[in-house]
Amino acid sequence: MDASETIWDQVKAKIKDRIPAHSYRMWIEPVVQKPETDDRIVLQSPNAFSKKRIMSHYADLIASEIQKMLGRSREVVFEVADTNGAKKKPLFSDIQLPLPHLNSRPHNGRPLRSDFTFDQFVVGASNDFAYSAALSLACSPKPLKSALFLMAKPGLGKSHLSQAVGHHILSHFPGERVYYVTAEDFAMEMIHAFKLGSIGAFKEKYRSRCDVLLLEDVHLLTGKNRTQMELNFILENLLGLDKRIIFTSCHLPSDIPKLDEKLKSRLSSSIISNMEAPDYETRLKILKQKAESNGYQICNEILQYLASELTNDVRQLESGLSGVMAKASLLCAPLDLHLAGSVVKNIVQHRKNITMESIKRLICKQYRLTPDELVSRSRKQSVLRPRQIAMYLARKYTEATLQEIGKCFNRYHATAIHSVDSIERGVKENGQLQKQVAYLCHKLETGQF
Repeated sequence: MDASETIWDQVKAKIKDRIPAHSYRMWIEPVVQKPETDDRIVLQSPNAFSKKRIMSHYADLIASEIQKMLGRSREVVFEVADTNGAKKKPLFSDIQLPLPHLNSRPHNGRPLRSDFTFDQFVVGASNDFAYSAALSLACSPKPLKSALFLMAKPGLGKSHLSQAVGHHILSHFPGERVYYVTAEDFAMEMIHAFKLGSIGAFKEKYRSRCDVLLLEDVHLLTGKNRTQMELNFILENLLGLDKRIIFTSCHLPSDIPKLDEKLKSRLSSSIISNMEAPDYETRLKILKQKAESNGYQICNEILQYLASELTNDVRQLESGLSGVMAKASLLCAPLDLHLAGSVVKNIVQHRKNITMESIKRLICKQYRLTPDELVSRSRKQSVLRPRQIAMYLARKYTEATLQEIGKCFNRYHATAIHSVDSIERGVKENGQLQKQVAYLCHKLETGQF
């Protein structure tokens, strides 16, 4: 081997072909070998978080490759690289080292979910561009494009990627100030600041004390003119300073109704990535990853069956996997295809038969409306709310586009967007509406339409 090449350089070349490229770039590539002084091989990670991740996921693989290369085992010690010359304790020390940011909470806003990290995100054809764009934004303090817009239906991983960026930045750039908020949180915070007469402090916080902004569900800003105006000023300031920003939404900026043109233009200038429903191979990877992380012992045949039947989104896959494990445990029943089939049947029963026409029939029956009344121009609450619920259900249970849904109800697609968002918000805030929608969903899922 070349005199300048270390054992670790050769081992890395071997490992690179055995793990996903994104995992290699994030965890293995930054590790360096300390000059050898004895029979140990000392590998240095850039920080404690990286060291723990390597030890828990790749230590056995590293030791195995070193043994293959040298023909004998060597003691491998992991350290944190010390830029100040102070010796770091090895990971195998009996003393527990502090592991900052494992349950990272941003400086402001909501806490980040501990499992929403890059290494827990399953990459497939439906989301590879979004993943690459998010990882690039997270890894570079000054990326070529500092704003990313992730667009996807609920349950497809946009929140996971957004928070993964937050986790990565907090662990690799601990001095960065990360704000993770939803559009609703942002609006409520601004209203509260106006009421308390502290709007100046509110503006100052975002304009001068925010390095990374993770803003979820920007489509919920529709119609909030003052909030949009303040957000536009804040974004102008942050982008002018090359601060990193991630937006998430269920709709493209151009499809969000009642959105200020300047704000719409600013959002549209981001890198826009549309995340689709996962294909079979990705669904199977997701199930395997979820089973492993939860410690489930489940055969590949059942995982393949779940991946072939549960095709909507990640949440449905999680529901199916946990449902199978729970039913087997509670009933002390064998974990086989028959049991898996009974769980899947409850999840997807009749879903393929649900159409916009069947949804219309159900809504008309429940709210005592005629089909003509449902699609009429009437703005009466007794007609408007059922129509909005119908469009929400059409979005949830059919593959129809927003344009197709709007046309089916004699409306423009912007009205369809507003209706879907209105019911989504109402379900979260209004217990009575939540019960109504849950009841209608049950009717559809059990074929009672």
